[in-house]
Amino acid sequence: MRKAILSFLIFGGLSVPVPAQVDLSGSWAARNHEDAIDKAPGPQLVDYTGLPLNAAGREKALSYSGSVLSMPERECLFYPPYYLVMGPFGVKIWNETDPLTGNTIAWKISGWEDRSPNTIWMDGRPHPSKYAPHEKAGFATGVWEGDVLAVYITHIKAGVIRRNGAPSSDQATITEHFIRHGDLLTISALLDDPIYFDEPMYWTRTFQLDSAPISPAAPPCIRDDEGPQEGVVPHYLPGKNPFVGELTQIYGLPVEATLGGGETVYPEFRKKIKDKYVRPASCLRNCGGPGRGAAPPPPPPTPARN
Repeated sequence: MRKAILSFLIFGGLSVPVPAQVDLSGSWAARNHEDAIDKAPGPQLVDYTGLPLNAAGREKALSYSGSVLSMPERECLFYPPYYLVMGPFGVKIWNETDPLTGNTIAWKISGWEDRSPNTIWMDGRPHPSKYAPHEKAGFATGVWEGDVLAVYITHIKAGVIRRNGAPSSDQATITEHFIRHGDLLTISALLDDPIYFDEPMYWTRTFQLDSAPISPAAPPCIRDDEGPQEGVVPHYLPGKNPFVGELTQIYGLPVEATLGGGETVYPEFRKKIKDKYVRPASCLRNCGGPGRGAAPPPPPPTPARN
């Protein structure tokens, strides 16, 4: 009996299947049908709809002025890794292997001028101490869960997750899943920020394998003097942001919906604001016309018939 059990443990153990792994390498073109307005023309200056901002996150967002990016020391700031699923660009993915074993040591994800390149370590190394320096790309480790690559990112510098200044703190963490189906790659990302969020935020993005190569590295960012006045940091004081209410004028949404919050993420919130919504007489912006940035032009007049 003991010999049978021993034989099972030795030889039966050898038959345990190795976790499936999928090749993620290649150039992946963005398919921006999801949240296309955010990714292309960009959100309104005070549009935090769908973001679970808490009071601190909302005040931080409302203090943001886009002119701050004209300061030389801020012209080359990158977005945090979360922008991988929120930005408009495609990516190139490749792996680094151990020359002796052939095992993948890390996956590399190309950067753009908005986001620094990412490295996902696959060799089992631990995350650094909480006192270690934070980088824009953060520190990412990955493991295979079947044929899905699960990634955990820490040590991220504070930044913005939406181009209108919606913030993320240096205490934020990101959990990603890379799921490949044929020539389609879906990346999901859950951002957990205990400083600026009421609750975690979940986002997905789809890419498609493309034969056209994508540059594997971000182009250099060259600083220049764009203004503003030296010694001035553009910002808005509490209660002074002039763009609060702009989304209300365009779409008729109540201000409380445009400022975000945990409850605004859920469909039940629509019932709360139902009586406060005023439908505009006509569409003023992002109406599906040319460039999706303005109301469609009127049709040409019909030629008169003789």
